[in-house]
Amino acid sequence: MTDQTNNNSLRRKIHDIIFEADTKLGKLFDEILMGFILMSVIVVMLDSVPDINIKYEKLLEYAEWFFTIVFSIEYILRVRTTKKASKYIFSFYGIIDLMSIIPTFLGLFLTGTHFLVVIRILRLLRIFRVFKLVQFMGASHLLIRSMRNSRHKIAIFFLIVLFTVTIMGSFMYIIESPEAGFTSIPKSIYWAIVTLTTVGYGDIAPQTVMGQTLASLVMLLGYAIIAVPTGILTSEIVSESKRRCTNTQVCSNCNADYHDDDAKFCKDCGTEL
Repeated sequence: MTDQTNNNSLRRKIHDIIFEADTKLGKLFDEILMGFILMSVIVVMLDSVPDINIKYEKLLEYAEWFFTIVFSIEYILRVRTTKKASKYIFSFYGIIDLMSIIPTFLGLFLTGTHFLVVIRILRLLRIFRVFKLVQFMGASHLLIRSMRNSRHKIAIFFLIVLFTVTIMGSFMYIIESPEAGFTSIPKSIYWAIVTLTTVGYGDIAPQTVMGQTLASLVMLLGYAIIAVPTGILTSEIVSESKRRCTNTQVCSNCNADYHDDDAKFCKDCGTEL
């Protein structure tokens, strides 16, 4: 019983250090971690420079493996010290943490994939929590919550857009000839996407009057469609803007964060903070 209590106490201490920034050790841990993240990204960037790579190839390789091992240990500790590991593993930061170490191991089998570790720079988003940049932390949390709450509406919107470009592309394939570049329905759908989004590469263009009329309709439709996701997200931001979250405490049970400053228990599962 005593051993179990000691293990729980140790796990709680480690959890507080690696997940929170309210204590001196927690803040020191995050500051060191961020330094490692920056250095690892710089190492990857230098490794992509041919002259530097030829001269310091082994040194850069050793440095990259050092950082990968450190981040792997950190990831394992985060998983082991959270009571519900799946909550962390499938959270935004959990996915980013895992993706930051996979490319190095993947590079053992696929050449060049280790350069994908530059995704580690996304881990620096924790700087808002560590240094308590309240205005930025609140804004980032507001944006994330708004995007999460509007995901169903935006998904339906993109589904409608997908149907639209498929229909428009199919019509254009029927109207225009292969000589104009519309050699298949997928190629025509590519044209519809480029035109609807107002990118307009110009590599494929309709030549007939009917095709140009349809293209004009797609262009005008594009201006109207672009505003839709912006409006959906803006509406959610307005709804969420009343909430203010500045606390850095993370629940050891469900991994929920952004609790009120005076919170004693987790807002999601009721575990004592």
